Amino acid sequence: MGQGGARTQMGKPDEMTAVARLEAVQGQVAAAAKAANRSEDATTLIAVSKTFDADHIEPVLAAGHRDFGENRVQEAHGKWPDLKVKYPATKLHLIGPLQSNKTKEAVELFDAIHSIDRPKIARTVGQEMARQGRTLELFVQVNTGEEPQKAGVMPADVKSFVDQCRTEFGLTIQGLMCIPPADEEPAIHFAFLAKLAGDCGVQGLSMGMSGDFETAIRFGASHVRVGSAIFGARG
Repeated sequence: MGQGGARTQMGKPDEMTAVARLEAVQGQVAAAAKAANRSEDATTLIAVSKTFDADHIEPVLAAGHRDFGENRVQEAHGKWPDLKVKYPATKLHLIGPLQSNKTKEAVELFDAIHSIDRPKIARTVGQEMARQGRTLELFVQVNTGEEPQKAGVMPADVKSFVDQCRTEFGLTIQGLMCIPPADEEPAIHFAFLAKLAGDCGVQGLSMGMSGDFETAIRFGASHVRVGSAIFGARG
């Protein structure tokens, strides 16, 4: 199936490709859930629309999908306010790093943040939610591979950080998120994240992307973040 429309933002979007891919991924999610003896609706499919403009996203919205992920606050702000007015049931997930100076905009626009990873961000998100009267779903990002170039709380510090979020910042943490190292078996990291979540007393597991989301579902993912398998390769 051709990907040209999905790759080129300035070109005409290939609507059938995006919707057909969405349906294929939904089928894979259902099959993976069945194989793992889990309910199909136990896993939320987040369609990661980063780098794609509104013309590429709207066909997927029109097909009925409502959970979307973005990496950058500024990019999301350029396309999602109007889409959310048109499709008010949409739930927008911030899955990339959050800078403290973007917290106000993030809390205004997003419904979930999957990348809480340090006290300063936890504090400012809590303050901004109180100021705006909004409650977002919050996930702590864990650097399960302990990679120096990657964001996230080190595994040994996760429980104390989640406790700090609760007691010092008054936050409800829904779960943990990870991005396994590219050159390692993701199942090991998914199992590790599930264990850490149990230690922290949280249920949510945001893990699994286009290449490994079926494995993530097998290990209990509550949210999978799938981009290229729905929207095509990014230019």
